[in-house]
Amino acid sequence: MSAHARERLNDDFSNPVRLSLMGSLHAVDEADFKSLKEAIGISDSVLSRHLSALEAAGYVHIKKGYVGKRPRTWAKLTSSGHQAFAQHVQALKEITGLV
Repeated sequence: MSAHARERLNDDFSNPVRLSLMGSLHAVDEADFKSLKEAIGISDSVLSRHLSALEAAGYVHIKKGYVGKRPRTWAKLTSSGHQAFAQHVQALKEITGLV
């Protein structure tokens, strides 16, 4: 007997903010901090905390730099982040019958 799709859900994406971040980053090559914050509608501190957690798990790469004299932060999914998110979405589709 094969495992139910719910067993393939990634616990790291169970938080709605992290799921939103992964979805937003999955759609682009990379995104700057301000764009992510505005797209998801969260505060700087919430975004920073969740990006750091996803980076620690190896799903997101964070790059810091400058545009002119202003500091900027960019985030992008790692290859394992793309793969883990795709597997999570596939499991959700199977659970909801959208496959």
